[in-house]
Amino acid sequence: MDKDKMLRLDNQLCFLIYAGSRAMTRMYKSLLDTLGVTYPQYLVLLVLWEEKKASVKKLGSRLHLDSGTLTPLLKRMESAGLLSRERSVDDERKVYIRLTEKGGKLKSKAYDVPEQMMCKSGLTMEQYLQLKSGLEALLHNIKKIDASKP
Repeated sequence: MDKDKMLRLDNQLCFLIYAGSRAMTRMYKSLLDTLGVTYPQYLVLLVLWEEKKASVKKLGSRLHLDSGTLTPLLKRMESAGLLSRERSVDDERKVYIRLTEKGGKLKSKAYDVPEQMMCKSGLTMEQYLQLKSGLEALLHNIKKIDASKP
């Protein structure tokens, strides 16, 4: 591909990922509004439904978010009664996050979200799995590059 074509917006993988991410988040909005949560809050809930209790550091790692972004999000969720934050008795620098009963009950209301998103996407299961695999490989490669930087 010549240099001019390489600089066309339509040929930028980063733009397709960016635009696709924004479009997916918009698609989630109507489904998540019925749960009363935002997309980032939904991601936190997914981790906590899976792990029951997690440190802020672990949540940040799983969600690829720094503490400056994650802490205000967790505070809003705590104010909404979805989770509780507690300091470790062994090391007060560590904060653990647990679901409240209200946050736990949202899980049963969220069961249909992935299926509805799959239907809205228009992808077959094979296409979904291929895309997921490709994006996981891309993220892995990017993280390797970032980790090798001094």
